[in-house]
Amino acid sequence: MSTAHAHTHDHHGHDHVHGHAHGHEHSHDHGDFTGRERKLIFAFVLTTAMMLVEAVGGFWSGSLALVADAGHMLIDALALLLAVMSAWFARRPADARRSYGYGRLEVLAGFVNALTQFALVAFIAFEAVDRLFHPAEILSGMMLVVAVVGLLVNLLVLRTLHGHAHDDVNLAGATLHVLGDLLGSVAAVVAALLVRWKGWNWADPVLSLLVSLLILNSAWRLLRRSAHILLEGVPEGMDTRDVAAALRHADPSIRDIHHVHVWQLASGSRMATLHAELHEGQGSGAAIAAINRVLAERFGVQHVTVQIDPGNCPDQGLGCAGHD
Repeated sequence: MSTAHAHTHDHHGHDHVHGHAHGHEHSHDHGDFTGRERKLIFAFVLTTAMMLVEAVGGFWSGSLALVADAGHMLIDALALLLAVMSAWFARRPADARRSYGYGRLEVLAGFVNALTQFALVAFIAFEAVDRLFHPAEILSGMMLVVAVVGLLVNLLVLRTLHGHAHDDVNLAGATLHVLGDLLGSVAAVVAALLVRWKGWNWADPVLSLLVSLLILNSAWRLLRRSAHILLEGVPEGMDTRDVAAALRHADPSIRDIHHVHVWQLASGSRMATLHAELHEGQGSGAAIAAINRVLAERFGVQHVTVQIDPGNCPDQGLGCAGHD
């Protein structure tokens, strides 16, 4: 159940109207973990345990694929822990210094997660090239057992994190890391089989290198997506021109909509500011209600600030278009 409210005040000759939609389904009890956070904690425990197993197994067997996957899991364990902490901090209420609260920590976590993947890819690539020129003996039997166990654990963790919202870059970052682990485990299993059955020791570094390229592609997508949010970009799938066009027909009292800005604060939290110019003699109440309704229902915008212009827009040169 959601409620909405709006308030107006006169400021420099024109009105500012703020509309907020508050969802009461979100817990504000900071002493309890949400279901999403419990999933992340469970994934963190499993990933940490498997990381230790793969590290020991990799060094013992001489497998670069296992060592690389263990290194990846170390980064993932830290990423999952960061995701838990950022999700918990995101539920802290706004204060005088942070009027929007701490929700953007989730986006920062996704951004950092992507950057750590680039560092991991560089490490794997360097080790793989070195191993190609300096082959090492590999205990394929132990490598295969550890790789299969790692594959099963990663499948379980991925299933636990599956189903996050598209806009949730925090869980997306954590899922990206786990998916990279899964690919690393598959590569380790295939490499172990090739080494054991064919004697192809080069398969271990080659498959590690191929997996690093897959991780690089996914990391780039997450980095671009989180950076777009941090730069206050328009949410994916939205166009401010479409928003303005829809709002111009939201109510007969609206003459024009301009100076539209739409951005995303955090996971699923969309914000908008805009100027509304009304026909002469029209009150602002109906227009404000219509603008809030259209933005919430069609574009998923929860926080709206509307400036009602008295005639032509007073902010020339800032994205407003004058009208006769």
